[in-house]
Amino acid sequence: MTQFLHRWFGRGWLSLGYLFLYIPIVVLVVFSFNSSRQDMVWSGFSLQWYAALLNDQEIISGFGLSLRIALLTACGSVILGTFAAFVLDRYQRFSGRTLFTGMVSAPLVMPEVIIGLSLLLMLVSVQKMFGFPERGLVTIWLGHTLLGMAYATVVIQSRLREMNKSLEEAAMDLGCRPFQVFFLVTLPNIKQALGSAWLLTFTLSLDDVVLSAFLSGPGSSTMPIVIFSRARLGLDPRVNAVAALTILVVSIGVIASSLYIARAERLRSRQLAAAVKG
Repeated sequence: MTQFLHRWFGRGWLSLGYLFLYIPIVVLVVFSFNSSRQDMVWSGFSLQWYAALLNDQEIISGFGLSLRIALLTACGSVILGTFAAFVLDRYQRFSGRTLFTGMVSAPLVMPEVIIGLSLLLMLVSVQKMFGFPERGLVTIWLGHTLLGMAYATVVIQSRLREMNKSLEEAAMDLGCRPFQVFFLVTLPNIKQALGSAWLLTFTLSLDDVVLSAFLSGPGSSTMPIVIFSRARLGLDPRVNAVAALTILVVSIGVIASSLYIARAERLRSRQLAAAVKG
């Protein structure tokens, strides 16, 4: 009886936690189809707010900018994170390792306000000296990449630690050079982690507000900044529609990547089993 109560008590708390997290999202999606401008007052099903988005140039421009920055950030973060994770995992002793580890991990624990302010001061000084870069896509991308690289490094480094290093040693014994081992052996074995890191950094960049607010300039407002500025003036049903579409796109990407990673993992397991039998 006690074991039964403990099991259902834990499940109950877990269910309450999920409800607390996801009920607001469900409510937002439902009321994006509300024909009334007043939230929490359902007056009928309508797609008018989705149609209104087609004429809202501010949101369309912000979404396009956010999408470009997120794509660039995800790619840059994965590339830099892969190199950083490889160095930290494969080279245990080198001069300045402690400092390098701290610098890579610092964005994870440092408030985004501090990161944004410090980057803003640095970029303003650089702009005064060289006239470049103007605050906009490039500066926001630099800030997002700094933050995304730290997350990507953690994800990729955990996979490198689990990887069987004898595969790399066998490739080198067979005559492969280090860069060949990295591209032909290491990268194929960590591609699931690369995909996960890419999706994580893409999502972080797409919904970032703090860094974007510090590093954006005139005419370069990302979608989260546009939504935040409108939310301060009162709830806009078009914001619900944008949020619902964003949730849909992100959900499709996460589900597709999860299915791909699971399929690749099953294929790799079968190949390893076949190699052992052979």
